[in-house]
Amino acid sequence: MNKDTQFVKAGETPDPVTGSLTTPIYQTLSYLHPIGDKYRYSRESNPTVVTLSNKIAQIEDFEAGSCYSSGMAAITTLLLALLKPGSTLVLQKDVFGRTVRFAKEFLSKWGVNVIMPLGNERLLEVVSKGCDMVFVESVTNPVLRVTDIPSLAKEANRVGAYLVVDNTIATPFNLRPAKHGAHAVVHSASKFLSGHNDVVAGLLAGKKEVVEKAEELRKTMGAVLDAHAAYLVIRGIKSLPSRMSTINQNAMKIAKFLEKHPKVERVNYPGLESHPDYALAKTLLNGYGGLMSFVLKSNDSHAPERFMSSLKLVYPANTLGAADTIISHPATMSHRNLSEREREEIGVSWSLLRLSVGLEDPEDIIQDLEQAFSSI
Repeated sequence: MNKDTQFVKAGETPDPVTGSLTTPIYQTLSYLHPIGDKYRYSRESNPTVVTLSNKIAQIEDFEAGSCYSSGMAAITTLLLALLKPGSTLVLQKDVFGRTVRFAKEFLSKWGVNVIMPLGNERLLEVVSKGCDMVFVESVTNPVLRVTDIPSLAKEANRVGAYLVVDNTIATPFNLRPAKHGAHAVVHSASKFLSGHNDVVAGLLAGKKEVVEKAEELRKTMGAVLDAHAAYLVIRGIKSLPSRMSTINQNAMKIAKFLEKHPKVERVNYPGLESHPDYALAKTLLNGYGGLMSFVLKSNDSHAPERFMSSLKLVYPANTLGAADTIISHPATMSHRNLSEREREEIGVSWSLLRLSVGLEDPEDIIQDLEQAFSSI
């Protein structure tokens, strides 16, 4: 089955009872014995949710999948399932702020040795000394560094560690980490996978033994994905190839515009030749994605807020991956829980803005950005 067809068909067949072409929303708590014993109770299993689990496994080229109430629920459940006191976790330093916070404020106190190197070279160096898990983002949020997954997978396998990749930003349309040796991937399915700003969901796909451990803990902890939310993600995934193809093209046009703008100091987008990981991105990614960040050329602390407030078509909000183009200020939004020193170390300066490109005509977005630059 070709890749684009997988996104539409994977994990789904017409309903055998009614013939419905669309996966039904099984809005039920429990199931009649004995015919419903496969599902038993919807905290444990639900047919709509199982369909989504199978779908994410297939489109990520893994053996198994599992669904969670949010992206962070997927991450935390997996970390708790695979780590224990005394384990060593190598966590990429410039990942999503909440992931860092969970590692520092919970896992460290629980007895897990957390090491947070920055950059591909340092990551490989630390992993080579031995660990139990390596957790990275395929493309980091919000500074858009591209992770050398093939090299990390080789080193993780050598030392007997799990390699887990948060593939939210790249999406399986642009990258499938399984092909490069990863043991599992996680997604905030609230973002590009569902793609319409209308659902909170998390997904895991990976080797069977990895997913089974996390799935068993999920049943106990209760991080359950609702059937209707699962349906919305299934629906969103069907259109992912069309959406990401357009978003990839739109983002490149907007990134090139920003790179040339006199009021922009720097643009972080892996599709630009000026990006430090451009050579790696060109070989690893099928497309460069819809997320970028840029630094305003201004020392005015009010410039980021003034710029965002001046936009008409681009919405300021603490999210990404929607049909609408969205802008955010990581220092006060996604990475607000990090200290100023921690933010500066990973490249999240006060003047950095993150732009998630949507499906609008890129010329309209460029015009909107241009008029907003007059405010700073």
